[in-house]
Amino acid sequence: MSDLPDRRLNAYRSDLAEERLRGIVEASNYVTGSPALVCVPVVQLRARPELECGTDTELLLGETVRVLDTDAGWAWVKADFDGYVGYVPDYAVSPVVRSLTHIVTAPRTFLYSGPDLKCPTVQALSMGNRIAVVDQRDTRGTRYFLLESGEAVIANHCAEVSAPLAGDYVSVAARFLETPYLWGGRSGFGIDCSGLVQLSMMMTGRKVPRDADMQARDLGTEITRDELRRGDLVFWKGHAAIMEDEKTLLHANGHTMTVSHEGLDEAIERIGWLYNQPTGYRRP
Repeated sequence: MSDLPDRRLNAYRSDLAEERLRGIVEASNYVTGSPALVCVPVVQLRARPELECGTDTELLLGETVRVLDTDAGWAWVKADFDGYVGYVPDYAVSPVVRSLTHIVTAPRTFLYSGPDLKCPTVQALSMGNRIAVVDQRDTRGTRYFLLESGEAVIANHCAEVSAPLAGDYVSVAARFLETPYLWGGRSGFGIDCSGLVQLSMMMTGRKVPRDADMQARDLGTEITRDELRRGDLVFWKGHAAIMEDEKTLLHANGHTMTVSHEGLDEAIERIGWLYNQPTGYRRP
């Protein structure tokens, strides 16, 4: 966000909307769905099965979903991690659910056709992508993890799925500095304010809501402005920002269109004329 309208609330949030959605497919399928894995690095989740429809959020390689329905090249899915419901192209999910061993920890990295930085790149990967490593190999002093396909990724850009990153989530969030702001973004290629909070906390082993309004309501405990310290969160209507210290914010924002630093007082003054004062402060 900030300086942009609130994201449209996802349809599943209200009881009334959920009842409407349940009527679209068999009730038993809505409850359970068919398990699947996201099989592309990043895919946009949309409220309607139309490429012209804006992005609600994004799903990352290796994340698990429940496929509630498929039709005309689209899959209607519910994300296991945060419960978000929407449409993705059906090629973006695979019914093959397998054990994934490692998670990408660099904001961005490459998948190579073989274990050598001189090999052609196959695709770019984002922090949060999950992969299945079957072997490893050293080439000229650089260690690579090998996938079953023979493709390779830099080993020190990954960690075991079962081993969250050390340190606080603020340090993880700071690795996204200068990453482009993207409405609905949740990856190293583009990210929004609440996506930055969610992804950086996820990498340190925490499960948090996706959207700023949900984070402002449910994440951690409420505090006062005078209590703010590193790691606390500041909320405006539709926007979330992370405190780096008592005076400085780190946030993905629509002003610089990047993840950037900003003084708390300066941010409150800049945002205030359009979105009023912060709506709350929380310690996650």
